[in-house]
Amino acid sequence: MQTEALLAVLVGAILHAGWNTAVKSGSDKRLDTTLVAGGAAAIAALSLPWLDAPATASLPYLASSAGLQLLYFRLVAAAYQAGDMSHAYPLMRGAAPLLVAAASGALLGETLSPTAWAGTLLVCGGVLTLALGRGMAGANRAATLFSLGNAAVIAAYTLIDGVGVRLSGSAPAYTLWVFLLSGLPLVAGTLLRQPQAFRRHAAARWPVGLGGGICILASYGLALWAMTRAPVATVAALRESSILFGMLFAALFLKESIRWTRALSGLVIALGAAVVRL
Repeated sequence: MQTEALLAVLVGAILHAGWNTAVKSGSDKRLDTTLVAGGAAAIAALSLPWLDAPATASLPYLASSAGLQLLYFRLVAAAYQAGDMSHAYPLMRGAAPLLVAAASGALLGETLSPTAWAGTLLVCGGVLTLALGRGMAGANRAATLFSLGNAAVIAAYTLIDGVGVRLSGSAPAYTLWVFLLSGLPLVAGTLLRQPQAFRRHAAARWPVGLGGGICILASYGLALWAMTRAPVATVAALRESSILFGMLFAALFLKESIRWTRALSGLVIALGAAVVRL
């Protein structure tokens, strides 16, 4: 992987962990997630007139990705409502590259080396440690199920976007359209169901929406750009270095207690991502 692509993915990982921490810090995860999606959609709407449209061949992939992103936002909110970020975030982000690596050969024609598969197995070990440990008890059982379900969604849109962004001819325009088409229905649906609650929440938490929208656009835009220069499975795995940043932010800003088993699992997942990078 080229150095600039590597740095882009790592910066994106920090931004991704940042907006997830902001959502988890709020009292209403669903409304905060909607604000972030709405912020991204607003930025996209203001930026797209200045960019060329994605190539026609990429439009089916773009539409499919937008639908999956909508489901992704819902599952993020549900996972954080049910359990700790330090439990849910590594599961969501750590399990996804396993599915991408397994499917990328058949769907994208990309084959992984033995070293890459070794890294994938390390990620798998870290994920299983989290999923089968104490986190399955009590309220965290729901968080585990939501997180693993979201991992499948993440893998699906990653594979779709790996093809779509290469066909689009413009990673920035493709990224902005995905978040415009996913953010608008999410905001519209929330306004229909909870108009007053959403307006009050937006007035109090608008910095989360704006800052989170910038972070999510930049994070995924950098990842999609990197996918035009490196195998999709490699980018997907390396992007999950955000797991370490997420666990660090959860400890520093959310004051979550990170048990040594969770910390070890997070390190194993990150090590697996690093080995895939090699």
